[in-house]
Formats: sequence, C-alpha cells, structure tokens
Amino acid sequence: MLSPNPHIANKNRSCPGWQVSITILYSGLCGTHKIRNSRFQKIILLGIASVLCLIARMSFVGMFNELRLDEQVKLSLATPASGVRQSLANSRPALADFAQLISPAGGELLETLCRRSQRLTQQRFGKVIRLFAPLYLSNECINNCKYCGFSRDNPILRVTLSIEEILREARALKEKGFRNLLLVAGEHPKFVSNGYMAAVVRALHEEIPGISLEVGPMETADYVPLVEAGADGLVVYQETYDRAVYAEMHTTGPKRDFDWRLETPERAYTAGFRRLGIGALFGLSDWRREAMAVAAHADYLLRNCWKAQLTISLPRLRPCAGEFQPLTHLTDRELTQLVCAFRLFLPDVGLVLSTREPAKLRDGLIPLGVTLISAGSHTEPGGYTGAGREKIHHTERGRIVELAAGASEWAPREQHATNATGQFEIADERPPEEVAQLIRRLGYEPVWKDWDAALTA
Repeated sequence: MLSPNPHIANKNRSCPGWQVSITILYSGLCGTHKIRNSRFQKIILLGIASVLCLIARMSFVGMFNELRLDEQVKLSLATPASGVRQSLANSRPALADFAQLISPAGGELLETLCRRSQRLTQQRFGKVIRLFAPLYLSNECINNCKYCGFSRDNPILRVTLSIEEILREARALKEKGFRNLLLVAGEHPKFVSNGYMAAVVRALHEEIPGISLEVGPMETADYVPLVEAGADGLVVYQETYDRAVYAEMHTTGPKRDFDWRLETPERAYTAGFRRLGIGALFGLSDWRREAMAVAAHADYLLRNCWKAQLTISLPRLRPCAGEFQPLTHLTDRELTQLVCAFRLFLPDVGLVLSTREPAKLRDGLIPLGVTLISAGSHTEPGGYTGAGREKIHHTERGRIVELAAGASEWAPREQHATNATGQFEIADERPPEEVAQLIRRLGYEPVWKDWDAALTA
C-alpha cells in the first residue's frame, strides 16, 4: 500500500459548489425525463461531473500549453553542481528542482542521487517489487505510428483473440504466479470494441484480481462498463510530449489527436479507475524535455486525481516491424539518473521498468527506485500458449492479403508459440521465476498479488 501522498495537502478537496450544481442538474434531468435506470443515471452524473470539473479547473492540456519546456531544458543544461546540491537539500522539490536533478551536473553526482533514491524508495514502499505481465489481445490497428510494430501499414501477421483464447493465455500466466495483468490491444473498433473489452475484463475478473488496460483512449462513459466489469487500472503513454514530433510520428488514425490523448487519464479517473499510468517513449524527442513534461503531468494528476495511485513508465524504443530507428538516445547512465530524479521529485509514485530493458540493467535499477516490473513477457497475441494461431492473417496497408501456404511468414519461429507479429522485441527474456529469485537475492520480496476485489466489496 502506498504511503500518504504529500501533494494532497496542497489540494482543496472541498467543492461544495460542484456538488450543489451536480445535484441540481442531475435531479432536473432525471425528473424531467423520468430516468430510473441506475446505470444510465450514473453515466449522466459522470458526464455532468466531467463538464463541471473542466469548468472549475484547467485540464492538463491547458497547463501543458503554458509550460516553457524548451526554456526549462536550457536551464537544466546550464545547471551547476551547486544547483543540484541545493535541489537535493530541498525537502519538497519543485519542477525546477527536477530539471536540475536531470542536468549534466546531476549526472556527475549520480552516486549521491542513487543513495538518496534508494533510501527514499525503501521508506515509502519497503523492500518489495510488484510483478506484472502484459497480455496482448489483438495487434489489429487503424493508426499509423511510425515507431510501432502494429502500425496499420506494416505488412505483418495479425490476430484478435477470443475470450476463450484470452482465458487460456491468462491461466498460463496465473500458473507462473501472476495475479496482475496488463491487457494490451491495438486501436481498432471493428476488432476491439467497447463490448469486447468489457466481456474480456468480466471473464478474467473471476480469476485475476488485478486487471489494468492499455488500449485506445475512450470517452468517460465508455470507460464506466470496464470499471464495473472489474478493471482497476488504465495506462496511456503520450508517446511524445513534443507536438511537432507527435504530428510527424502519427500520420493517420484517431491517435493523431494530441490533446484527446493527453486528457485520457483525467477521463479514466472520472470513470472510476483507481490506478493510472503515464509515460513517454524515449527515443522520439529530447529525453530531458520529455522527462520534464512527464514530471509536470504526474504532478498535475497527483493534485487533481488524488484518489488514484499513479505510476510512471520509462520505456525506451526497441526494434520492431517497420525497422524504425530512434531519433534520439537515452543512455543507460541517463536512464538511471532519470529513475532517481523521478523518485526524489515524486516520492510516492510507482516507477515501472519493463522487459524492454536488458537483464543486467534491470537488476541494477531494482534497488534504486523501481517498484513495478514485468517478467517473461510476450508482445504478440497468443505469445504464451499459441492461442489463436490458426486464424492469423496477413495485412498490408490495412487490408488482408493471402499468403502462399509455404511463405516464409508461416515458418516456425524459435522460442515463439505463435507467428503473430509482436509490438516490439523484448530485451530481458528470463522466465518469471528466475526474475523472482533475483529479486529475493537482492533482499527484496517479489509481490505477485497486491489487491483483491473483496477489499472494497
């Protein structure tokens, strides 16, 4: 359980004006139209609440537009060692302190940052590491994202798993110890509809207590059935907070809407998700600029979505279909500095490290600030059991193209249960139990389950 959030003290939680307005509007609507369906009433209430909240406070999009990120990066690059030490001495660091901690001068004081980050993480989280696994439902997608293996125009092998096939995958992960799953799917309303997602969550919730989603952004009302079905977490990466690069990377599809994606965590919170996850994909824009934007976004969510637990992921680009090459680079040392800086700036935020990173680096970062890691991951639908492999099809530019029976695409792949294309290549291929043993050797406790619906029943 996370310790109390220090940012809450700065938030005015009393909003009697909102409550009165919501009550009047809600009563008027339900009375006028004689609405008695409880679920519909809840959707109306959530919609009214969303509108009034936006009126009462600026969304993060508004704040983001006022951030002078380029100026902050320049100040960060010019930070002297004395500035870093001053930020380290600040018991309640501000965003300007975070900029100094990720400076080149901060990199020269990395050992100090590491010791401080390790001590603070153990104070806030204890010596535990939570484990999760991604479960890919579909690699169908209508978006063209230059850096993603699932990009619509990529000529790849695609499949969408049925509920029975998803249960087969989930049970295989459950046998390995996992009780926290992240359901991942490309954005394609024909294959991954709201009804499909709700049915999947409902079926899994009977056996898996912790279910988070990483799917295409939705309206608040569309998230409600997913929460009601048993999903408790929503993860959405902005990919890049650089508007120009974002426009260049996303050429077609609904993902082109930068602001819509940026506001997703707020809509998810209004719908009732109790865990929110954000992050940037490092390798698309200047890493310090991206980190500053993520830090500002996280600080905003802590102040305005304070009932939810928050995690930050720090993924770096990996090889994938389409052969996109990173536009910028974040070194191992800089990633270590970034983990420590986020921990010092946001002591109670969970920090996620996936199997995108190599085993040796992950082992070294576990004691320094990371609190949640994946293990034994597959990024292709059916990757754990081969489920759905008999209905795989090949697409080119969004259209199904028949391949000859002997085509190379159908050849068995070593150490893969299916030929479906993955989103990216993983770097740490160790099985879950080996990772758990490593965690124990480091003096930490691997936690497979940290939540049960009975706690709020």
